[in-house]
Amino acid sequence: MPEEPCQCPDCQRFYKEHDRLIREFPTLRQQQELSWAALQSFRTLAGRVLEDIQKQQAALKLNTDETQDKDGVVASGSVEEQADTLHQALSDLENINAHLFSIEVLMERIFDVRVPDEVEQKFRELAGELAPDPLNVDRLRLNRLLHQTPDLPDRN
Repeated sequence: MPEEPCQCPDCQRFYKEHDRLIREFPTLRQQQELSWAALQSFRTLAGRVLEDIQKQQAALKLNTDETQDKDGVVASGSVEEQADTLHQALSDLENINAHLFSIEVLMERIFDVRVPDEVEQKFRELAGELAPDPLNVDRLRLNRLLHQTPDLPDRN
């Protein structure tokens, strides 16, 4: 027997977003384009953050080196901690970017696939079954009956 879906707020947000994406992009081609756009936006943002942190780390290193030269004192604990934190963030972001690049290479293969209109129609049909409109009156009534939730006001 399947396990009950998680009801935590994060999972509920995921389920809603998942269903929305299926409803709004119900064909193979639309899903391909959506996935590509999401991947590219993720790569763009992660790349920009990586560049900014590298600049911040370089400035921190320069600042630390100047302080050591002037005072002859080794960097303080908080500066070292900040440098360690930035170094770990850089390492993590470099790994993320490497994985995103690998995903991009795999995604390019997905774009080689073209399907006939009949198959695209099947995508549309199944999208309606997988993620029906949550505001559809029939769906709200069914939800109310099955889950005893007050989705619809009682009619007298």
